[in-house]
Amino acid sequence: MSESSKAADAEGTSASSKDEIIKGLNEDLAREYKAIIQYVVFSSTLKGAEYGDIAEQLKVHASQELAHALEVAKQIDYLGGDPTVNVQGAEYSQDSKKMLEIDLKQEQETIKSYRERIRQAERSGEFALSEALRDIIVEEQDHEIDLKDALGLR
Repeated sequence: MSESSKAADAEGTSASSKDEIIKGLNEDLAREYKAIIQYVVFSSTLKGAEYGDIAEQLKVHASQELAHALEVAKQIDYLGGDPTVNVQGAEYSQDSKKMLEIDLKQEQETIKSYRERIRQAERSGEFALSEALRDIIVEEQDHEIDLKDALGLR
């Protein structure tokens, strides 16, 4: 067993599980960047009186997604990784309803991913990470609710 593996095992997390978590967190971080871009653009370009309230809410979502990105980057650094500078491909539509559907799909994917990341963190004994991700997922679920309400899906 290598010295780094022994040190990682002594800390409760193997190097390979840390690498897996870092890889997943970097995917999450790229998704947060995408969400920021989409929320900024969509909040400015939504058209129609029925979307006035959600357009304002999307501005709040954008700032919350930035806070999520900062927290995820901090966690990646703590685990010894390098936060990604890559952005998942942002989507766009000129149709207001389609914009909200894009954001809803994004939130649902993000929630699913964070649930998996929480399970990984728990298995690896990274309990502070799992708690930080739980705080993020609460806001992501609020975003999902806001979008479903705006789309008349609840």
